[in-house]
Amino acid sequence: MVTDVNVAACYLDPVLDALNLTREHAYVLPAGEQQKTWANAEEVLDWLLGQRIARDGILIALGGGVIGDLTGFVAAIYQRGIAFVQIPTTLLSQVDSSVGGKTGVNHARGKNLIGAFHQPIAVFADTDTLNSLPPRELSAGLAEVIKCAMLGDAGLFARLERDIDALLALDAGALAEAIERCCQLKARIVALDERESLAGGPRTLLNLGHTFGHAVETYTKYETWLHGEAVGLGLAMAADLSMRLGWLKAEDAERCIRLVERARLPIAPPAGMTPDDFRSLMARDKKVAAGRLRLVLMRALGEAATTADFDPAALDATLDHFCGVAIRAA
Repeated sequence: MVTDVNVAACYLDPVLDALNLTREHAYVLPAGEQQKTWANAEEVLDWLLGQRIARDGILIALGGGVIGDLTGFVAAIYQRGIAFVQIPTTLLSQVDSSVGGKTGVNHARGKNLIGAFHQPIAVFADTDTLNSLPPRELSAGLAEVIKCAMLGDAGLFARLERDIDALLALDAGALAEAIERCCQLKARIVALDERESLAGGPRTLLNLGHTFGHAVETYTKYETWLHGEAVGLGLAMAADLSMRLGWLKAEDAERCIRLVERARLPIAPPAGMTPDDFRSLMARDKKVAAGRLRLVLMRALGEAATTADFDPAALDATLDHFCGVAIRAA
């Protein structure tokens, strides 16, 4: 089992006891996005080798998206692949990163540039673990819930507009419904394009907001912004650009931005980040093909599309607008 110090303090011993395991079966890493590195993956690999874990062993990820991604990546490459189980303990990991089989680590040149597709054999999401989440982490998870609604479930979007305060208050019923609908949507999309092998295929839709968001994470060196916070901003920027292209109604773009804001997520980039910073960092995105930047944008509320065929002037206008908001906020 792999976990981090924060999750270990709350849940490691009860989970080990339930599985009839001991502390020697657990490897505890520091917490934080900056820990999702090749160096930490190598540490876990060394530990597995030292424990003489065979190919029929099972690796368990107990934690949020960082632990899930790193542990899944290690499971994918250890002895050419062993089974692993996800026990996600954050809202973000329960609705997104634990489902779909994407694993990996970050690189100084960009997020998730080193990784593999490796499906977990099971995912156990216990909503009681969300009671220990700091409010900021809860909001970060809501970014992925809002993303699912924006790209593929207009009905869920309307429910989020109604229930966002209940979700922030950890209402069990509202959380269970939102998590289930997001997992169902993601599972349907992943089944159509498991390894994201189709250029502009269905699975790329799950990256709505992420190209902008990954640029923010790389700019801040994964130190000051949570992944969900960067995605939240990216969703607002994607909605704005979709509106400027004439694809999304202005009132629907405004609804998207307001919902992001109501979820207590940022709608302005880090102070000092410029349009040129965005352009440079977005050019490294994994969705760049044949030198052309592909973005996931919205055709309508609940309908997304991947495209490289957009007016660069509209992108410039979106970047200028949001970077200007950051300057005014500072």
